[in-house]
Amino acid sequence: MAVSSEDERSEGPGGGAPEQLALIRETVRRAKVPRAKPRTWRGAALAPELPVARVLVNKGALHLDQYFDYAVPEELDAEARPGVRVRVRFGAGGRNVRGGRREGGGLIDGFLVERLAESDYPGALAALAYVVSPEPVLGPELLALSRAVADRYAGSLADVLQLAVPPRNGRAESAPSPEPLPPPPAPSAGSWERYPQGPAFLRALAGGGAPRAVWTALPGPHWPEEIARAMAATLASGRGALVVMPDGRTAGRVDAALTALLGPGRHALLTAESGPEKRYRQWLAIRRGSVRAVVGTRAAMFAPVADLGLVAVWDDGDSSHSDDNAPFPHVREVLELRATQSRCAFLLGGTSCTVEAAQLVESGWALPLASDREQLRSAAPLVRTVGDGELARDGAARAARLPSLAWQTVRDGLRSGPVLIQVPRRGYVPRLACERCREPARCRHCSGPLQAVDQRDLECAWCGRAETVWRCVACGGARLRASVVGARRTAEELGRAFPDVPVRTSGRDHVLDSVPAAPALVVSTPGAEPVAEGGYAAALLLDGWAMVGRPDLRAGEEALRRWTAAAALVRGQQERGTVVIVAEPTLRPVQALVRWDPVGHARRELAERAELGFPPVSRMAAVTGTPEALAAFMEAAELPSEAEVLGPVPVPSAVPGRPRRPGEAPQGESWERALLRVPPGSGAALAAALKAAQAARTSRGSGEQVRIRVDPPDIG
Repeated sequence: MAVSSEDERSEGPGGGAPEQLALIRETVRRAKVPRAKPRTWRGAALAPELPVARVLVNKGALHLDQYFDYAVPEELDAEARPGVRVRVRFGAGGRNVRGGRREGGGLIDGFLVERLAESDYPGALAALAYVVSPEPVLGPELLALSRAVADRYAGSLADVLQLAVPPRNGRAESAPSPEPLPPPPAPSAGSWERYPQGPAFLRALAGGGAPRAVWTALPGPHWPEEIARAMAATLASGRGALVVMPDGRTAGRVDAALTALLGPGRHALLTAESGPEKRYRQWLAIRRGSVRAVVGTRAAMFAPVADLGLVAVWDDGDSSHSDDNAPFPHVREVLELRATQSRCAFLLGGTSCTVEAAQLVESGWALPLASDREQLRSAAPLVRTVGDGELARDGAARAARLPSLAWQTVRDGLRSGPVLIQVPRRGYVPRLACERCREPARCRHCSGPLQAVDQRDLECAWCGRAETVWRCVACGGARLRASVVGARRTAEELGRAFPDVPVRTSGRDHVLDSVPAAPALVVSTPGAEPVAEGGYAAALLLDGWAMVGRPDLRAGEEALRRWTAAAALVRGQQERGTVVIVAEPTLRPVQALVRWDPVGHARRELAERAELGFPPVSRMAAVTGTPEALAAFMEAAELPSEAEVLGPVPVPSAVPGRPRRPGEAPQGESWERALLRVPPGSGAALAAALKAAQAARTSRGSGEQVRIRVDPPDIG
C-alpha cells in the first residue's frame, strides 16, 4: 500500500518517481552482471598485442622454479606490465578446460616477468585473475640478480624474491615520491687522507670509475664519515650508492654522517625498525629513482638503486649478514654479484679482516685499502695481555678471578672516562685443545674439530669417525683441555670492587647505543658495545678462551673480530688508551690483536685453509634432515665426481624452553648432517646437483625434505 500510494502522489508536482525507481532498478540489475569474469575471464577477449604473460608464481618449491604462461584479458592489457604484482589461478591441471581456457585452481600471488606474442606451451592457458597493483616492482636488473643468487645457493627464485621485494602497502604505494635532487658536488677527502690510497679511491668514484677495495679501517670514530664520503663521491658522478650494515645501530651512525655531509632528502634508510609502511615508502622512492643513496641492514642488499655506482658492506664477518631464510644468501656474496653484473665499484670495510676478504685481495679481484703503520700506531690503543702463567702467580686473580693488571687498568681508566668490559656470550661450547700448547684438536682424516660426547670417547664433529689415540701435531702432547667460562661472576666482582662507580650493561635484552664520557663501568657482550663520547679510557676483554675455544672453524677469526671491534672504541695511544685481554699471549688471534694486524692473521688463516681444503678456498654445503631422508637424498643426488662427503653426524636438538637456533633439530627429533666439499671451480656444479636432487624429491612427494645450505657459516 505504501508503494501504491507513493506512486499515486507522484503524479502531482514533482512527478517522475516511478521512472527514477525503474532507472535505479535497471542500474542495479546491470551492476550484478560482471563486465568481465575475473575468476576465469571466460569469453573475454584477449589483449590485441602480446596476449601472453610470463609469470613467476610465488611457490618456493624447487620443482616449480620456472615461469608459467597466462593469457592476458583485454581489460587488463594496460595494467599488466612487466614487473607488476599479479594474482593467478594455479594447480587446476590440464583437464579442466572450458571454451579453450583453463579454469580452476587456487589464487596465488606472482610477478609478471614479460609479455609475449605467443606461448611455447601447447595446451590451453589460464587467464590472469587480476593485477594487484600497476606499480612495477620487479625490474630486469633485480630479476637477473635474484636468479643468480638462487642458482648460487641452490634455491628457488621465488624464495629470493621474498627477500628482495618487500610486502605491498597500499597507502605507501599511493603516495607520490619526492622529486630527485641534482647530484651533489664531490666531497673533500677528509679523514680518507690517513690512507695512502684513500683520496685516489674517492677521485675514482667521483669520476665514474669502478674500483674494488678491501678496506681495513683505522680504529676510532671516523669510519661512518668515511663511508658517507665514499657515497657522496659516487652521487657526485650521477650514480647511485648502496651500503649494507650489520645492524640498525651502525646503520644509524652512517645515516647521521650522511645527513650531516649532504643534508636530508638525498638518501634512504632501510632497517627493520622503520616499520612496514615507512620502509616500503622508502623502497618505492628508491625504485622510482627519487633517491639514489641507500643505507640499510641485510635486506637492503637487494635495494633497486638506479644506475648503481657503488656497493659496500661493513663488517662482513658479522653473522647478521647471513640470512636465516632460504636460500640463506650472504650480503658479501650478493654484493659481489651486483658489482660484477652492474660493473660498479665495490667496498668491503671493517676494523678487522675476514678470510673471505683476504681471498678477494689474494685473487686480485679487489685491492687492499689500508693505512701505514705510523697512522695505525697513533690511532690504536695499547694492548696488553694476561695469560695463564700470570694468573697462576697473581694472588688477586686467584681470589677475585681477575688479574692485578686488569684492576690497575680499570682504576687508572676511571680517572678520565668510562671503561668497557667485554664479557663472552653465554652458550659458547669450548673446543678441545692440547693442554700443553693450546693447538686445537683436529681429526686425522678430514681435519674437522674433535669433540667428547658426554665427556667420553673422542669423535670428529664433521665426519663422525672415532679418535682412539690422539697426539698433538704441533708438540706431540697427549692431554686435552677445554676452557671454562665464568664471565658473569667476574663482572659482578669488578662491579663490587668499585661501588661508587655506576655500572651499565648492554646485551641481547637491552643494547645501549652510546654512553656519556663520565667515568663508568660498561659491561657488554660482544657486538653490543655502545659508543662512548670521546672514546673509552680503557677496555678489558675477559675470558678470551671462551671465544677462541668455540667448536668452529672460524673461532680464531671471530674472536679477533670481536676483540678488534671493542678495542677500536678505545682512545688511541696518544690519549693513553689501554686494552687488557685475558687470554694466552701465544695464541695467534691474541698476537694479531697486540700487533693490530688483522690482515696478516686473515692471510695466514687463508694459507692454512688452502692447505687443508677448508672454505673459502673450497666450496662446502651442509645437508641436514632425518637419517632416513638424508640417506635417501644422498643416494639420489648426482654429485660432481670430485665431491667429498663428510659424515653424516648427529645434529644437536633444541633445548626445551629456549628458542630453536639455526641448524638445530626440533625438540624430540633426531637429525643428522652431512658436509659436501668440492675444490675451487666446482661450486656451481655442486649447487646445481643439490638443487636438482631436491627438486626431484619434491616433485615426487618423497616424504620429509632435507635442508640445504650452501656455504654454511658454522661447520664446526
